[in-house]
Amino acid sequence: MEKPIKIAVDAMGGDNSPSKIIKGIKIHYQKSNNTFYNIFGDKKIIKPLISQSKIPNTCYEITHTENFIKDTDSPLSAAKKGKDTSMWLSIESLKNQNSDAIISAGNTGALFVIAKLNLKMIEKIDKPALSALWPNKNGMNIVLDLGANIECNEKNLVDFSLMGSALHKSLFENEDSKVALLNIGSEELKGNNIIKNTYQILNENKNSLYEFKGYIEGNQIMDGNVNVIVTDGFTGNIALKTAEGTANFITSELKNALNSTLLGKLSAILNIKNLKKFKNKLDPRLYNGAILLGLDKPVIKSHGSTDEIGFANSLRVCEKIIKSNLIDKIKKNII
Repeated sequence: MEKPIKIAVDAMGGDNSPSKIIKGIKIHYQKSNNTFYNIFGDKKIIKPLISQSKIPNTCYEITHTENFIKDTDSPLSAAKKGKDTSMWLSIESLKNQNSDAIISAGNTGALFVIAKLNLKMIEKIDKPALSALWPNKNGMNIVLDLGANIECNEKNLVDFSLMGSALHKSLFENEDSKVALLNIGSEELKGNNIIKNTYQILNENKNSLYEFKGYIEGNQIMDGNVNVIVTDGFTGNIALKTAEGTANFITSELKNALNSTLLGKLSAILNIKNLKKFKNKLDPRLYNGAILLGLDKPVIKSHGSTDEIGFANSLRVCEKIIKSNLIDKIKKNII
């Protein structure tokens, strides 16, 4: 039998944890019977929950700690809390090669700092980038950076192009990676000097891992003509939050419109399959699981407010990037 993949799970991070974490593990386990979960957190709370889930005890191990990092902790104070928090111990498990990846729904800033304290950067990569999935008309985009770096230079953006393409190929192995720079216009002369210089570098230096497609504007992100979108963390984070807010607004307004009149309710019943498909397309839980690229081991961030379905999808992302050897792909192609 193939060797099981091992995922270190910070069970205490995020809303409604560890309950949603264990429920998410149960959902993932039902579709993946070759995963071992190294779970870190308060055993007194976790053990009864996981016993109810009926996951075989041969598929997990609980490392007990009552200490955990709060969402209100600053990255610095989180790092000073000590090496016995659930987040630190889970990352240490990855560092010591007892796990193949680590996932946490906890404090994002703390995760970045503790991960960087414990893990090495990939050689020649200067800055890590937070990358996540983003739906488009034809499938999925990889978008990075989404907040790890407020300021980026040309080399950082070139590195992001490579890392994002490697991630895309890991998750969607049958698709070609097509890279675009997020900009305020599609013309070559648009944008600041860093964007324009990066355009020239990517346009002149061909890479077998991806095809460079030039600039893309914010209103074209979901068109599906490209699938790896590169930007600095400031712009990327604003774009992501704007898209999430717009999706929630549209879903909420559509629901209100369909429930406000008898005709609307009848229309909803007649179009229930199409409405379900529409809802799933905009459901952020199905795209949950951001990856901190640039470190020499996989670190995955689940949204803190997601539920067990979203967390299970993050575990699925972990599984894919482990099996596809994402880190090796980046190392082999880095300039």
